[in-house]
Order: sequence, then C-alpha cells, then structure tokens
Amino acid sequence: MQINITGHQLEVTEALRNYVDEKFTRLERHFDKITSAQVIMGVEKLNKKIDATLLLAGGEVVASAENTDMYTAIDSLVDKLDRQLIKFKEKQQKY
Repeated sequence: MQINITGHQLEVTEALRNYVDEKFTRLERHFDKITSAQVIMGVEKLNKKIDATLLLAGGEVVASAENTDMYTAIDSLVDKLDRQLIKFKEKQQKY
C-alpha cells in the first residue's frame, strides 16, 4: 500500500510519518486490497485534524478525526477506518 502524507500548516515529522505507517499497516490485516492511501494532517486553532482516503479494489473509504493531540487523532482515525473496512468487506462477501 502506498501512503501519501501531506501537512497543512503543519510540518510532517519523521516520527509522525512512522506512526501513521505503523498504524496503517494494521488496516491491511483486515482488508488486503488497499491500493493507496491519502492522508492530510492539519491544524485548526488548538485542534489537530487528520483526514484519510483509502482507495480500494471496488471503492473507497473516507474518514476524518480531530483532537488536541495528533497521535490521539491518528488512533481515532485508524479505528474509524478499521470499522469501515470491515463493513466494506462484509458487503463484498454478501455479493
């Protein structure tokens, strides 16, 4: 899976990049047909915001999360994406 990480009003450090890579590899355990991921990190006043779009074979999954801590926002985002991937996979298995 190719992960593109960009920052808006935020410098994406190597630690953040590694953390996102580590968390997104967990998503591949549930659904292995992920083509690529676009991750956008940003800062709005005191909150850190992160958006992600996963391109899958047969569709895409979009989620966003916001928190005062970027690492907590990443964890929340990965949990949302995880639930959506499981739901997407179940829909595909029905048909």
